[in-house]
Amino acid sequence: MPEIRKDPITGRWVVFSPERLQRPNQFSGQEELSLEGGVNPFISGNESFTPPEVFAIREAGTEANKPGWKVRVVPNRFPALRVEGELNKEAVGFYDKMNGIGAHEVVIETSDPTLALEEQPLSGIVDVLKAYRARMLDLMKDSRFKFLMVFKNVGAQAGASQKHAHSQVMALPVIPLVLKEKLLPCRDYFALKDRNLYEDILRNEIKGKERMVYENAGYGIMCPFASRFPFEVLLLPKQQRADFHSCTDHELVLLADALQKVLLAYRTGLNVPSYNLILHTAPLRHGRKDQWHTLDFDFRWHIEILPRMAGIAGFEFGTGFHINSVLPEEAARFLRQVKSATS
Repeated sequence: MPEIRKDPITGRWVVFSPERLQRPNQFSGQEELSLEGGVNPFISGNESFTPPEVFAIREAGTEANKPGWKVRVVPNRFPALRVEGELNKEAVGFYDKMNGIGAHEVVIETSDPTLALEEQPLSGIVDVLKAYRARMLDLMKDSRFKFLMVFKNVGAQAGASQKHAHSQVMALPVIPLVLKEKLLPCRDYFALKDRNLYEDILRNEIKGKERMVYENAGYGIMCPFASRFPFEVLLLPKQQRADFHSCTDHELVLLADALQKVLLAYRTGLNVPSYNLILHTAPLRHGRKDQWHTLDFDFRWHIEILPRMAGIAGFEFGTGFHINSVLPEEAARFLRQVKSATS
């Protein structure tokens, strides 16, 4: 059973999951994924090499855990957190810990091992987004979970262990500090100005244009004013929604378009960089008294994409500062040019 321990100084939680050491790593110098005879468990026909699917978008008439799927979601075979069991919060002398209860699922984005997310037709990307939404709607029914997240690691520098296009959905029993650091300023800004902080950022960037990368009817993509990484982008919805799972089908089509545009610009202009994609959504409420009544209005779900072209070292860990060698205005200009050249 994984274990979650709390740092009493920072309030940060750490997950201890020794079984993660067993994960196969396709970036360790091997040509093929080494798993039960060297097969890729994510391609059509190899469904038996994964745990049974919990969700799939399939061709009509095809059976679960058989070929015929377009997007398939399965429990992670080497989960950081486990669904089974109770939290069992307890003190260990001065310290606090709990069982590593949560969910850890893999979204297999396509049965084609050669196809990146952005290379799929728009309908394929929409299906992946629908899978995210469906899994969130299901996981949020579990009252043990306080936080849901979606993330996508691409490339060895971003921590990916497999090349086949996939992303991950996780449910946690605590709200991480990273999200709290976003929630509290949004709450305070709304209390002071009766306006949404992300809405004001989006309007300012659209008006100024110099850091905008792409805009459609539903979303704006920009290089943040204080970008931590070269060519980092922030994707913001124009419609106020605190929760990603409340997005409509039409909004997902517009989101798929925006994601495809920026990821193709990365692929073409930055030579297929490693990156982390993180979808931030509001914490689960479950009638909790520690959430404020304006949260649905002061926070907005969003996506960050962080190209990993530069490493994080002692200065960053020691100060919390990041050294970025590319100004966001220059990064946005470059990505706009690449996007225009490839459109």
